[in-house]
Amino acid sequence: MILFVNACVRAQSRTKRLADCLIAALNKPVKELRLEKCAFPLTDEEFINKRDRLIAEGSYDDPVFDLARGFSQADEIVIAAPFWDFSFPASLKQYFEQINAVGVTFRYNEKGAPEGLCKARRLFYVTTAGGDFVPEYGFGYVKELANSFYGINDVELIKAEGLDIYGADVERILLDCEGDIVRRFGQ
Repeated sequence: MILFVNACVRAQSRTKRLADCLIAALNKPVKELRLEKCAFPLTDEEFINKRDRLIAEGSYDDPVFDLARGFSQADEIVIAAPFWDFSFPASLKQYFEQINAVGVTFRYNEKGAPEGLCKARRLFYVTTAGGDFVPEYGFGYVKELANSFYGINDVELIKAEGLDIYGADVERILLDCEGDIVRRFGQ
């Protein structure tokens, strides 16, 4: 099962269009999580204390871990996030704050280094940018989490950039990216 983490908010999102193309090419069952529909709890001291207590008790069946369990049990993960303000929408950061749970998505080994507990071996990060895309920010953060915390070493970046540059052929840029997706990942 593919977990599709959708951080796109526009009805005609160019990022979502590319993610839909990828999901069709992968041709596997999908569970979509629309982050704009999630009511994330505030990550305040009360929330952290509750989560720490539940972890200490081994109570991982509590709803506070639902998103983390869903992420850790997915076979593959597709994250669609437009490139906003040199990063990604805030809802994606809120999502990561919910799924970064010791004992669910990762654990610490005897040397204190994180070890991934996620089933997925591949994560796709799909994005679009109006100008030049800077991978070190949003994508770099996600790739580091995947590699260092979740144990997902195969992290693929799929991007279309320059979409809002004066005179850009937006449809051609998107079609070229979709063609590349189909060539690389089509079944």
